Amino acid sequence: MERNIYSGTSDYMVSEDLRNAVNISIALGRPLLIKGEPGTGKTMLARSIALGLDMPFIIWNIKSTTKAQEGLYVYDTVQRLYDSQFGDRDVSDIKQYIRPGKVGEAFNSEKQVVLLIDEIDKADLEFPNDLLWELDVMNFFIPETGETISAKHRPAVVITSNAEKELPDAFLRRCIFHYISFPDEEMMESIVRVHYPNLESNLLAGALKAFYWVRSLPGLLKKPSTSELLDWVQALTVGGIHPDRIMSELPFLGVILKKNQDFEQVLRRIHSPGGLQRQAGLTGSRKYV
Repeated sequence: MERNIYSGTSDYMVSEDLRNAVNISIALGRPLLIKGEPGTGKTMLARSIALGLDMPFIIWNIKSTTKAQEGLYVYDTVQRLYDSQFGDRDVSDIKQYIRPGKVGEAFNSEKQVVLLIDEIDKADLEFPNDLLWELDVMNFFIPETGETISAKHRPAVVITSNAEKELPDAFLRRCIFHYISFPDEEMMESIVRVHYPNLESNLLAGALKAFYWVRSLPGLLKKPSTSELLDWVQALTVGGIHPDRIMSELPFLGVILKKNQDFEQVLRRIHSPGGLQRQAGLTGSRKYV
């Protein structure tokens, strides 16, 4: 059977290694585990895979209280109790109170889907292990109704982690792993150009230098991410900011910094002797191209 090959999309650039990891995980039927700091495009990767391969997209956002069974199905006991007291339905038919979770939806889909399990490291340590069997065999049992739900098509599973906690070894062994590094300046310029193809070159060059200088400062509680850079260049454009002002003033700093301590640290640097340009090594004869 001929397989679709993922090669990226117009709004999402992928490296060769990442592209290979995606295609290998789909070919082997293994979950793709993506790690990386916030803002490196982990969630957007899953959307891009769905778009690039023309598959429906299902996202399961994981919280600290999320349990694995919620992804399989939910038994709505509250509605059944309500119906037994006030409704006119036959409450002995338990099947009508079973609602599929996100994994259940993916298994029931008439088409192969991309299933994103987003930020799995937010859940407790047992959560990944509790999903191992179902993701391996592609079915699960509902004891309340005595039926087994089997996947009509094996979903392309993408799992993201911000590396807030270590995942169990047994779970890691079943995944294809890829770490998305934060883009360097050259890659970031290409990313910004995808979203803003007509952006003035001088403004983009100044914004990138300022952005990476801010990220290089020690002790930041939250380094600005790609999405914040995209918002910032849009704000600079809308605000009509001249490129020369970017490194001397860092206009609209609140767009890229979201922690008060980080904001104050950068402001101190801006107003320190020598100014920001000298600290960042951008004094002298630098010309924008």
